[in-house]
Amino acid sequence: MRNTTKLKHLLIKYTATFNLEDEGLFQLMIQDKFNRNKSAIFEGKSYAIVLSQAYRYMLKEIKAGDILEE
Repeated sequence: MRNTTKLKHLLIKYTATFNLEDEGLFQLMIQDKFNRNKSAIFEGKSYAIVLSQAYRYMLKEIKAGDILEE
């Protein structure tokens, strides 16, 4: 899946903030739009790495929510 598609899916559920640290590490902070108490921070050497981490996190959160609803 392309990074733009992952980002599009993330932005449907989360508010995202990207930051580039002094050490050259990318940082992605996400906050759930529907539950403001849920947030996460991901760090990595590249944009693609942090985006993939956040996307996997989102899929786990969705799956966990589906299990709780059953």
